[in-house]
This record gives sequence, C-alpha cells and structure tokens, in this order.
Amino acid sequence: MNRPSARGGSRRRGPTGDSSADRLAAEIAAQFATLGGRPGFSRRSFLRTAGVSALALGGGGLLAACGTEGTQQTAESCQSTDISAEEKELIFSNWPLYLDESDEGGTYPTLEDFQTQTGIAVTYTTDVNGNNEFFAKVRNQLGACESTGRDIFVLTDWMAARVIAGGWTQELDMGNMPNVEANLVDSLRNPSWDPGRKNSVPWQSGLTGIAYNAKYTGPVASFEELVTRSDLKGKISLLSEMGDTMGFVLKLIGSNPNDFSDDEWAAALAKMEEIVSSGQVRRFTGNDYTKPLNKGDLVACEAWSGDVIAMQYDNPDIKFVVPTEGMALWSDNMMVPNKADHKANAEALMNYYYDPAVAARLAAWVNYICPVKGAEEEMAKLDESLVGNPLIFPTADDLAATFSFMATDTKTREQFDKEFNQVIGA
Repeated sequence: MNRPSARGGSRRRGPTGDSSADRLAAEIAAQFATLGGRPGFSRRSFLRTAGVSALALGGGGLLAACGTEGTQQTAESCQSTDISAEEKELIFSNWPLYLDESDEGGTYPTLEDFQTQTGIAVTYTTDVNGNNEFFAKVRNQLGACESTGRDIFVLTDWMAARVIAGGWTQELDMGNMPNVEANLVDSLRNPSWDPGRKNSVPWQSGLTGIAYNAKYTGPVASFEELVTRSDLKGKISLLSEMGDTMGFVLKLIGSNPNDFSDDEWAAALAKMEEIVSSGQVRRFTGNDYTKPLNKGDLVACEAWSGDVIAMQYDNPDIKFVVPTEGMALWSDNMMVPNKADHKANAEALMNYYYDPAVAARLAAWVNYICPVKGAEEEMAKLDESLVGNPLIFPTADDLAATFSFMATDTKTREQFDKEFNQVIGA
C-alpha cells in the first residue's frame, strides 16, 4: 500500500501537565456544571458510525464501497448543467437529527426561514445514516456520471476526501457564498483533501474523547486507562468508527495518527488485537452507547462531544473527559455532486448557514462545534450558557489538543477498514 512514512523526531502521546488538554478539561467541567436540566433544546442522538457501518449492514457496507477503480471523473468528462435560475428548488441529504427542529417536531425553523427569504423550495432528507451506507447508495451513479437525485449531501472528512478525489463533486463558486468566504473558521479553511475548500463546506465539526458515568466509576483520565484499568474490564465500549478508535490506538504506541507508516499501522493493529483479546471492551458502537452509559451497563466509553452534551441535560452523572492523549477532531461536510441540477441554489443554502445568527441557532440545537466565525457572539442572544462552551466554540489553544486521522487514497482506506473490522470481529 502506498502510505507515507512517519515523520522523524520524537513523538509525544499527547499533552500532559499544564497543557491545552488540562485547560480544556477544566473548561468543559465548568461548562457542563451549568447545563443540567436546561430545557428547550432537542437531543441529537442517532448512529454516527462513519468507518464501519458494516456492523449495521451485516457486512455489506464495506463490500459495497469497494470496486471504485476506473470510475474517476473530471470536470471535462462529467459536465453538469445548473438550472437554478429556472427551478427554485433544492434536494438536501443530511444525517438524522442534524438540523434544528421545532418543539413539536417535523419542521425546521432555520430551513423554513431560508425558503421564505430565497423562494427556494427545499426537500430535506435525513438519509445519511452512515458514510459507507450512504456511499453504497450513490457510488454507481457518481462513478457513471449520473445524477444521484441530490443537490447537497453531507459526509465526514474521510469519505468526503474519497468522493472529491474521484472527481465526483462540482467545484463551488465562492462568489455565491460571501458568508462562507468571510466566516469559515481558519482551522477548517484548507484541509489536505480539499485545498482551499473548492469542493466542500463544513456543516458541523465534533470531538471524540471519553465519557463516564460518575455514579458507577471515578474519572477516567486517558484512553490508556479506558482500555487497561481492571475495574473497567467488560464495562466499556469503543467506537466502531475506525479513524477515531485507531487514532487513539496509534497514540498509545507513540505514533502520529495524522502521519504513520505501514509498520506503525501494523503495530497499532496488534495493539488493538491485544485490547480486544483482554476482554476489556464490552462492545463496539456507533452512538448507541448513550442508553447503556446512562443505565450503568457501560460505565465509561469512547464518545462524541455532542452526544455527551445532550446526555448531560438529563443526567448530570455523565462526564466528558479530554484524554491525556488528546481528542480526535472531525468535520461533516456539504458537497454538490456531479449532475446536481441546482448548484447555485445549493450555494445559496451554504451561504445562508454561514450567517452567524443562523449558525448560532443551528449550533444551539445540535450542540456540535460551530464552524462559523461570529456565531458565539450571536449565541449570547439565544442562550448565554452555551457561550464559551469549548465543545461548541473551541479556541485555537483548545484545538491544539486535537488530532485527525491520516488522509489516504480510496484503496488504502478500504484496507484499513477491512483490517479494523477483522480485529474487532465485525
């Protein structure tokens, strides 16, 4: 496999002592102390499995995602026609429970306002239940330069990278998105898999750390503790998202999750096998860890930040920990696929959600990291308890305690998924 060698020099397992991680952990504890019982905000708690949706598909997801060679497209080989001027409509595919809903449910206030302001009718579909699962739905059309029946879909970084690398998205016109140009946070402006954000716009971002139930166990300070402490044996879960879990395992062996060699990957897999064989892990999950963690069937787990905020509203015993190894950082990204008929309409929607006032309304509901500058100031008008929450508005110092999983080509990522599945028994 064509993977780059790790950079030379010493490697640290993560911030320790008086570090960004320590400060972030203290800030999170202080913020969570203000959240208990806060009414009026819905919960975002649906399966966010990104790397191994084969668990939900009986093994079919991974196989369906293979066989993509020979389907490369370019702007010349797959030309799209925009009829936005003639048709004021838009089809938008997103993850479930990832858009603000009315208290009664069934309607989306910010989306309704967009339609009123622009006259663009939006068909909003929550059919992205997992990256591999969704990719299996659309890969044949994308590879054949055919319409997917969607004008926007939202995928996590690594899958977005795969789709963009295939030449399967339309290049965006920043002239139609002045809010994105002005307000996209600096840390997300130039990912290696989409330099300059020519083909993608972040929807929301999130952090992966540790959650524990203080009713049943004391603090769990590190990923290493999570997978080795004897009192936690058989009472923890890890994520079925390969990049999140293996990123932490790479940290355990002293490697950089963003840049590692074949030998380091093999060593991390061996470490993962050791963890599984020890009986420490009760199960591998999407975010279906929430109910058993609340009940105490699990006492600690690898967890996503937004889920923990939502759980904290009802159960103050649920705590979020910034592991000493750091936290995984990821984004879900809006893209316009080839053969989408309403590109300009899609760009209008992206621009709308980068208005700081609109972004604040969305962030107040979904509780994930907001990618929009100025939204925190607008949040003060909605809910002051969320202002300064580092899980929604992290600072640059906060993000210094994070890492991402290495971007790879399609074949390598599929191989990683396959090997990880084999180790965890998926």
